[in-house]
Amino acid sequence: MQAVILAAGRGKGMLNLTNSIPKPMLKINGKPLLEHKIEILPGEIKEIIFVIGYRGEYIMDYFGHEFKGKKIRYIFQKNRNGTGGAVHLARMFLENKFLVVYGDDLYRKKDLQKLTKHGLAILARETDDPSCFGIIKTDRKGNLLEITEKPKKSKEKLAVVGIFMLNKKFFDYELVSIGKGEFGLPQTLVKMAKDYPIKIIKATRWHPINNPDDLKAAEQAINEFI
Repeated sequence: MQAVILAAGRGKGMLNLTNSIPKPMLKINGKPLLEHKIEILPGEIKEIIFVIGYRGEYIMDYFGHEFKGKKIRYIFQKNRNGTGGAVHLARMFLENKFLVVYGDDLYRKKDLQKLTKHGLAILARETDDPSCFGIIKTDRKGNLLEITEKPKKSKEKLAVVGIFMLNKKFFDYELVSIGKGEFGLPQTLVKMAKDYPIKIIKATRWHPINNPDDLKAAEQAINEFI
């Protein structure tokens, strides 16, 4: 199986911390975020496809073409056209089933393992502040119905945390525009969910990293994600 890791962004919320390196290369306990991410990938992941952009050479120099027994491939996202656009860049290299992982935030390995047992699935976590995230609405069976981006008020509390189990049927669907020339992966999955059940899997832990304070907190919480 393959994993596509989206790591093209600078991370403007990190302020001057990303003046010279991309956000996914910021370190927690001496290791880049991306290395922590590789360490929690399920064992069946044999190849990683990094979608890189801002200061992507730092990622290439660090991980090379093989890292901790996994083959590494790089794709440059010249036009920052969103998460949907990033996944489409990897299309020609993908086999049928693949994992998509956002390049920031911390997750637990056991949650990723649960996700890979499904054909199509999204990892989610309850949040007290829906206005900061994409919020999921499910049907009675726990499958995806809708995703509302950063609602001011919402009865729903499940947030998209940035990990998806997909297959190549995803590429049969036209990408959904989310404005400013970007196309959203979660929003396109809502369209796909009308034809195929996409299971929502609840994460046991998730640490979003959006600013320097989140990064400091991650230093204290890292042992919970090993």
